[in-house]
Amino acid sequence: MDWINLIIAGLLEVVWASSLKYTDGFTKPLPSLITLSTLTASFVLLAQALKTLPVGTGYAVWTAIGVVGTAIVGSVFLGEPRDLTRFICISLIVLGIIGLRFAGSK
Repeated sequence: MDWINLIIAGLLEVVWASSLKYTDGFTKPLPSLITLSTLTASFVLLAQALKTLPVGTGYAVWTAIGVVGTAIVGSVFLGEPRDLTRFICISLIVLGIIGLRFAGSK
């Protein structure tokens, strides 16, 4: 259950990080509400996952899911660059997540 909570927390990080762009400095109510509610849920699930997972592994995986997911959202939906270098770097992050999952943690 700890890894499920961690993955959901990471996916929620993608939502809040992506929606943050639309808050206009927290002056727009709906994007601000989405950002703050998904941010809170993400932190709560991360905290639950860290009850049993090592903090270094949990935090690294959480941020990596957020980085990779937000980069993909940016490229696919927000018109951010799509080039080979970005793809290679994102792939290395994904390999790091996989490595952490199997590197002796629960």
